[in-house]
Amino acid sequence: MKLKNKVAVITGGNSGIGFGIAEAFKNEGAVGAIVGRNQETLDRSVTALGENFIGIKADVTKMDHLERIFKDTSEKFGKIDTLVVNAGGAVEGVAMGSVAVTSESDYDKGMDLNLKSVYFTVQKALPYINDGGSIVLIGSIAGHQAFPGQSLYAGAKAAVISFARGFSLDLLDRKIRVNVLSPGTIDTPVFGKFLPAEHVEHVKNLWVDLIPVGRIGQPSDIGKAAVFLASDESSFIIGTEITSDGGVSNITILK
Repeated sequence: MKLKNKVAVITGGNSGIGFGIAEAFKNEGAVGAIVGRNQETLDRSVTALGENFIGIKADVTKMDHLERIFKDTSEKFGKIDTLVVNAGGAVEGVAMGSVAVTSESDYDKGMDLNLKSVYFTVQKALPYINDGGSIVLIGSIAGHQAFPGQSLYAGAKAAVISFARGFSLDLLDRKIRVNVLSPGTIDTPVFGKFLPAEHVEHVKNLWVDLIPVGRIGQPSDIGKAAVFLASDESSFIIGTEITSDGGVSNITILK
């Protein structure tokens, strides 16, 4: 029970990696709120997590929604102990593409979700977070490596990785630790958003061939790492990135 009675807020906690983190937090004794835009998946996820979690429907790119997230959570549970800034990824209606084809509008939408929202999620949470709390940002190995069509997303995630250092310095006087957890390829519903159903398993298997541990990551893998960064076990870790990618970033397999 590494997070017993700790109050957590997990943005994007209604599905995929975010739900994996919420489930891991629940298993370690945490209570709190998950945030998402889809009411159906929010309701389903809250039911799975049980009575110690609430769902808050909100858009993290909107300032008034961010303020409501933390106000509602604190009114229900009291001061917040840990924040996981997970919301991000693909923007609905915006296709991934190279710098040659990305429009200004698509750029703004991508950066609003994957960079601006991270900055202001942290800012709006600060009045409600206990001194000595922990903030976990979700980065990506795309912040270090180039992948086709992901230059915009990668640039945002590289900045998020930098935020962990800058925010930690900003918040030293409150002893709030900020770290970043960067996943590799994780088995989430995102595959189905970009691929026909009949191609999903084939593409997953292509990724497996590139992963040194020989399997695709699971949301629970990221959840366990996030528990560590949120708990007192990582009290001497600050402004640091932990990469959970099955070895992709650091090990090359020759076939």
